[in-house]
Amino acid sequence: MSTPAASPVARKIFADRINRIEVSATMAITAEAARLKSQGLDLVEFGAGEPHFATPRHIKDAAIEAIEQNFTRYTNVAGIPEVRKAIVERHAADFGSNYTPEECVFTTGGKLALFNAVQVLVDHGDEVILPVPYWVSFKDIIQYAGGKVVYVESDEKENFRITAKMIEAAITPKTKVIILNTPSNPSGAVVSPADLESIVRLAHAKGIYLLLDECYAYLQYTGVSISGGSFTDCKEHLIVLGSLSKTYAMTGWRAGFALGPKAVIAAMSKLQSQSTSSTASIVQKASIAALTAPQDCVAEMRADYLKLRDQILEGFQQIPGLSCTVPEGAFYVYPNVSAFFGKGGIQTAADVADRLLKEAHVVVVPGEAFGTTEHIRLSYAVSHADVDKGVARMKEFFAKLA
Repeated sequence: MSTPAASPVARKIFADRINRIEVSATMAITAEAARLKSQGLDLVEFGAGEPHFATPRHIKDAAIEAIEQNFTRYTNVAGIPEVRKAIVERHAADFGSNYTPEECVFTTGGKLALFNAVQVLVDHGDEVILPVPYWVSFKDIIQYAGGKVVYVESDEKENFRITAKMIEAAITPKTKVIILNTPSNPSGAVVSPADLESIVRLAHAKGIYLLLDECYAYLQYTGVSISGGSFTDCKEHLIVLGSLSKTYAMTGWRAGFALGPKAVIAAMSKLQSQSTSSTASIVQKASIAALTAPQDCVAEMRADYLKLRDQILEGFQQIPGLSCTVPEGAFYVYPNVSAFFGKGGIQTAADVADRLLKEAHVVVVPGEAFGTTEHIRLSYAVSHADVDKGVARMKEFFAKLA
């Protein structure tokens, strides 16, 4: 009589690291909005942070020309020399930095620049300082690398502004990285020039790496534009993360970059060589056109975003119970909706977002995705007509809850 075969040992399917992250909240909202639109619903979409402008003509023409000239092969992993030269020269002209092409890597979107930087710098147990509210992907990318997130709570009464004193108080012997996003997604808060310099110098003095997300660096409304890269004597511990997506209305092109110490950039390029490899060749040519041409389109888009900001804030003033700080940059508003908790069955900001979508057909993102519990985020990078339509729907919805 044969012996029964032993049962196979049960093995887990997924690696632990995939369970340390969640699906991007903004991408989930975008997918649900697309599903509802496919059913014929008329939605006002304040969800995804995506410019409503078309990519400028000269940028599209550069990509078309690249295709016609058969510039469609693999390139250097870090990007062709011309695109890295264009990036460092644009940054130097606008912010007074002094990076070389060897201190630059071109990536498939700004998110990949962030992901690669965190993966090469953060090890298990390393602490990463992260201001709250934060962009949805920061927390998950840190946790994916095995890092421990150390949250720095901002004060809504102070316009969510982060100061050097707040960052310094969070530093411990285990601090490896500080992440700073200014202007901020989701709040639109801007770190003051004095505090930014202090944070850069503090990180440098302590040997802590500062990852500065400058995705919205060209969308500041304070009249003063500054980059951490401006403090050239602190380059050794600074990585500037940039993107062409918002500046030039190129979200779908996936064009991002990082500027930093040669050793860090080399490590990021090594990681990229085993993942995405080079960025699309035609995107690099389009990016060169964006960076080297006159920047009138950037100024025009920024001027319209400012008008849209003022328009949506004026609309909010007509909604009793809704309060909102005044964003100093980016293209988001982050209103507080806690006055409506306990009304009409609503208990959380997530409830507000869900009900606005299903009942008012307005797409927003709940504050829980950004680390707060009383807010919703709206992107006003939409048409002026959509701002009016969306605010009117919100006003009607909240009035029914009163």
